[in-house]
Amino acid sequence: MRLTVVGCTGSFPGPDSPASCYLVEADDDTGRTWRVLLDLGSGALGPLQRWLAPRDVDAVLLSHLHPDHCLDLTGMYVALRYHPDGPPPDRIPVYGPEGTSRRLAEAYGREEGGKLASVYDVRTWTDGDPVTIGALTIVPSIVDHPVPAYGLRLEHRVGGRTFVLAYSGDTDACPALTRLAKDADLLLAEACFSEDRDHARHIHLTGLRAGQTAADAGVRRLLLTHLPVWTDPEKAVAEAASAFDGDVGAARPGARYDV
Repeated sequence: MRLTVVGCTGSFPGPDSPASCYLVEADDDTGRTWRVLLDLGSGALGPLQRWLAPRDVDAVLLSHLHPDHCLDLTGMYVALRYHPDGPPPDRIPVYGPEGTSRRLAEAYGREEGGKLASVYDVRTWTDGDPVTIGALTIVPSIVDHPVPAYGLRLEHRVGGRTFVLAYSGDTDACPALTRLAKDADLLLAEACFSEDRDHARHIHLTGLRAGQTAADAGVRRLLLTHLPVWTDPEKAVAEAASAFDGDVGAARPGARYDV
């Protein structure tokens, strides 16, 4: 698998990065490359086009329905439906929590919101039920956030080896997150909160709690993301490294990683 960070700023776009969006690519046995997006948050559609055309997206995987994780699907609808070459021949699958269709239609507006189904095939996650998209198998798990939210485990089997990318979405530490990250090659974990500033629970991870989760799950590499503009990435990494002795860093827009 290959991971490209399209956007990684937490809660709203920052001056140097849009909100959450990650491109994952994986090749199947025929050499065909499958491309899925983990979230498509505020401001992400613009820089996404540096990497691929919207019509080349094979699926969009939404962790939850807060604007910083889903809102640019409304803009991508315009890019797909009104392209001079016409809309894509097949609708793009969009997986998300219950209510995704309604949420997107309301975000777009009543004058055309009901027409999003012409380009999107919206499907609802079921906790623990795997989904196959080409070369990828995705297992969603309900995590700990104020709205229905899912962490995602992406598996890509190559020969006798299965490579794993775990994505926290937005969550506090919880058993489901540790399970979905078990033995992952890379854990992409939010670290929106800071231990010395944020004391609310059941909303977001801190760097420390992300590091503890990585250690408990036995992951090989930890990449912190969803950092708001007021959070110092070095501080978040230091928090995580105090609990996790593996490779840990902070996501940067445009960075690419092999999984």
